[in-house]
Amino acid sequence: MAEIGYKPTAARHEQARDRMLVTVLDIVESRYAGTVLQGILVAATAAQAELLVRLPPGEPVGSSRKAARAWLEEEQASGVAGVIALAVAVPDSVISAAEELGLPVVTIDPIDTTESRLVSIGSTNWAGGRAATEHVIQLGHRRVGWIGGPLGSAPSAERFHGYQAALDSAGLVPDRALVRHEAFAVEAGQRHGRDLLSLDERPTAIVAGNDEIAVGVLAAAKELGIPVPGGLSVTGFDDTPQTEWTTPRLTSVRQPLMGMGRMAVETVLGMADGVQPASRHLQLATTLSVRDSTGPAPS
Repeated sequence: MAEIGYKPTAARHEQARDRMLVTVLDIVESRYAGTVLQGILVAATAAQAELLVRLPPGEPVGSSRKAARAWLEEEQASGVAGVIALAVAVPDSVISAAEELGLPVVTIDPIDTTESRLVSIGSTNWAGGRAATEHVIQLGHRRVGWIGGPLGSAPSAERFHGYQAALDSAGLVPDRALVRHEAFAVEAGQRHGRDLLSLDERPTAIVAGNDEIAVGVLAAAKELGIPVPGGLSVTGFDDTPQTEWTTPRLTSVRQPLMGMGRMAVETVLGMADGVQPASRHLQLATTLSVRDSTGPAPS
């Protein structure tokens, strides 16, 4: 199990040993994860809590409640007051063991429906997917493609359903040939972007499930000699810092990523103190940041 320890240099509260948090994630190279983690770090430091960042524990913890309980008991014994799972699946064995031990677990962007038993932090993914799609429709686009992450991911599915809702509202019939689902990765965006843009009746706009996919689509368009936004409009999701550095600058749905990290820390520490959140599924609002990668549909 990989581990990175962080200890605030500021003077800590007498009970700091009781305010240790573990964040579990497996996408440390992602700009999305880095920004959320920054919010977690800022909030943990402000709360004078010690933060440990770990990779998922793997087997047998993932399939054995006994092993999961032993893992969590070890964490509790070391002073861990709560766990934050960042866009990773939380096995049922871990959820059940945490419930038995009274150890609060909060998940950010939960992966699957099993995690509905946990308190979750996310954004208005459905509304964001709809807003991005409505934006390009309002620009006159009628063949609007979608390249998203895996449908098994709850945030990905919600964004896709928002895309579908915008098409339905505009009276546009969804075309399965224009829809792709894979990984939240540049490579997936480039590969599927190339496929969609090589169709005889290609899309004039592509709504991407995250910024990295959108960056891949921009690369595919450049490779095929399709100008953006003159010949193709592209939107992303997350509004990570890279959106200001793409060529052209990327229109993207902004998630308050640092805010999600801060809320997760505040929520899990509150639960450790016996304070339950107002809702088990907390959502922060998304907004659309319009930049240079979207424009009127080509005539």
